[in-house]
Amino acid sequence: MELPPVASCAMRAIAVDAMGGDLAPDEVVKGVAAASLQTNIQCVLVGDERRIQEALERTEYNPENIDILAAGEVIGMAEEPKEAVRHKRDASILVAAQLVADGRADALVSAGNTGAAVLACARHFKVIPGIRKTALASVYPRQTEYPGQDHLALLLDVGATIRCDALELVQFAVMGSAYAKRVSKVASPRVALLNMGTEPSKGSPELIEAHRTLAAMPGLNFIGNIEGNDLVRGKADVIVCEGLVGNVALKLLEGLAEVMVDMAGAAVEESWRWRLGMRMLAGGVERLRELADYTTYGGAPILGFENIFIKAHGRSPARAIANAVKVAAKAVRDGVAEEIATGLAGGR
Repeated sequence: MELPPVASCAMRAIAVDAMGGDLAPDEVVKGVAAASLQTNIQCVLVGDERRIQEALERTEYNPENIDILAAGEVIGMAEEPKEAVRHKRDASILVAAQLVADGRADALVSAGNTGAAVLACARHFKVIPGIRKTALASVYPRQTEYPGQDHLALLLDVGATIRCDALELVQFAVMGSAYAKRVSKVASPRVALLNMGTEPSKGSPELIEAHRTLAAMPGLNFIGNIEGNDLVRGKADVIVCEGLVGNVALKLLEGLAEVMVDMAGAAVEESWRWRLGMRMLAGGVERLRELADYTTYGGAPILGFENIFIKAHGRSPARAIANAVKVAAKAVRDGVAEEIATGLAGGR
């Protein structure tokens, strides 16, 4: 499929799927508009040209930093990804991915259908040489154990795979470490395997073999196995697991956080003592709310492709989109894909 020209693509840009997400296109456009005022990042909004232009006219933005590329179809959040990608060739996520693959944009941001986005990347992006499987990563707030430690941990894979062999887990560790170094600016990220015990002999044969390989790997700060209760502590900066396990762990963390908020709200309604206690803890609660606010970190990457893709939360408001654009630009600028390739070469 040949794409029409984009006026300022010679300046390089972040391609943004304007139609992806529960709040698209209005919040996506507002987020890109905000980024255009706060930074000099060039963005290409891909989707329904008329709706994008109407949304832009309702907000303030810097026209020098935004282009629009028309795409005639949209893949909905609830659509079956394979069928949608197969039949909707002019969908905004596919057109945006092709824009990046053609070298007319440097990275892709989408809050849309995760499965369709992954398939769009797999169709158009090249995998870094040597990578067996790409991994969907997610950042989440946790305790910190030392001054200056990032309050966000990176967990991968959280859904791009079901089962993995030892080599694939080792490659996830290298990719996660590279991302934490370049984007989170952690000089030597602590990398761990998520397992059912801390002993090297615990778990499946794949986990035991991955542990053995990682422990002997130069240039990687591998600290061994951690258990589920360590996910919310600061022991590791990068936690590696199969996609099936990672997805369950991530959803469990999200569910527990929601239950805690609901329980606190219910208790406050029933007792004046709880209301008084919550007022006394207001500062700490607000800090917790800030840490858990996904809009502050924008999105998380799919690692393993030569191009950067940042997947924003499906309910992303404008603030989250603006931050996802900044994360994508940062990952490109700081050479995440190159760091992964270097890490793989060093481990061979």
